[in-house]
Amino acid sequence: MRDNFGADKKDPSFFLHRTRYFLELIGSPHKGFKYIHVTGTAGKGTVTSMIHNSISESGKKVGIYTSPYVTTTIEKFKVNDLYISPKEFVSIVEHLKPFIKQADEYGPYGAPSAFEICLAIACIYFKRQQCEYVVLEVGLGGRYDATNVIENPLVTAITNIDYDHTEILGKTLQSIAYDKAGIIKEGSAFYTSEQRPLLRTLFKKICKEKKASFNGIPKQKTYMGYNIKLVTEICKYIGIPDVDILNGIKKTKLPCRFEIVEQKPLIILDGAHNRVKIASTVSNIKKIKSTFDKLIVITAISDTKKDNTAILKPLASIADSFIVTSLQGSGRKSVHPQTLLPYINKFKKKKASVEIVMDTHEALKKAKKMAMKRDCILVSGSFFLSGEIRKEWYSEDWVLKNRKSFN
Repeated sequence: MRDNFGADKKDPSFFLHRTRYFLELIGSPHKGFKYIHVTGTAGKGTVTSMIHNSISESGKKVGIYTSPYVTTTIEKFKVNDLYISPKEFVSIVEHLKPFIKQADEYGPYGAPSAFEICLAIACIYFKRQQCEYVVLEVGLGGRYDATNVIENPLVTAITNIDYDHTEILGKTLQSIAYDKAGIIKEGSAFYTSEQRPLLRTLFKKICKEKKASFNGIPKQKTYMGYNIKLVTEICKYIGIPDVDILNGIKKTKLPCRFEIVEQKPLIILDGAHNRVKIASTVSNIKKIKSTFDKLIVITAISDTKKDNTAILKPLASIADSFIVTSLQGSGRKSVHPQTLLPYINKFKKKKASVEIVMDTHEALKKAKKMAMKRDCILVSGSFFLSGEIRKEWYSEDWVLKNRKSFN
């Protein structure tokens, strides 16, 4: 039987030890790749995808591991243009089952978590596909994230720092920045689009300690401008030709990132779920305000100690109607809609209507009935909410069959 050897789950490094142990148990499939490791509060999914597509455009074999998925688990694993096939996914899971059992019964840290198992699946798949590069998106934070078991990344990057997951990463920007900067490794090239001098100073200090090169992206005009500049500089560093970088950025399209799924009325799915992401969403809505009349917002918030005001106040400033719903089908709990009403009523426009529709898909039906052809329906506040509603256009079966997110 398993002996924990004094392993302490209260020590966050426990989870790194567990991940490393499990990967070594299955033959260290995480070794041998050229890694680009990306974290940040917002934009890291876009940045990792742009880097992946740019490398792919250059003709190289490249894998990408992202989190979370929108519709189905296979979306976390991709090589060049296609997600892992369901058959290959099942094959790798079956291969891992005896190792998971062995770790649970005899290993010093117990069975790996679902996220750690997914990382193992990714590494095995990328190894089978003979990938040269792997673009790795951090799940949460950085320092103690399972992805941080990699030892010699070519590049580490932080998109930006803001308040998110404060119950885990800390309540100050410095503590959050310190946790994310844990991905900076000895000798790597470090890039960031974070602009605050205090946080840049922290990153420079850690880079100096790690003998990593510090590269700060200059100020840009837009949120997307920061992402594009960060991607461009990273790809240039690893030797990707300019034309391939440009094409990789152009072809990048992500589900539930201000995704327009229908016209007349205009329906936009956006997974923004923290202050900086919501600010970007509101900015984008304002840019297209002349194309629609009224804005109907469907919203729900994950029950993970989110700052409700940070999400709802910006949305309330632009919404003509609110439909508050709950999360279904994602395994996630949401803040009860009744709890959100005081926040919405405090910040909403005087004539804005607010109602509760508990079922997610019924909320969409209600919004469609309310909307005229020149109105806009925005689904935002939770990645899981927008992902669930996206199934109205792209079912799980469709994604599994086509191994992609778009027609």
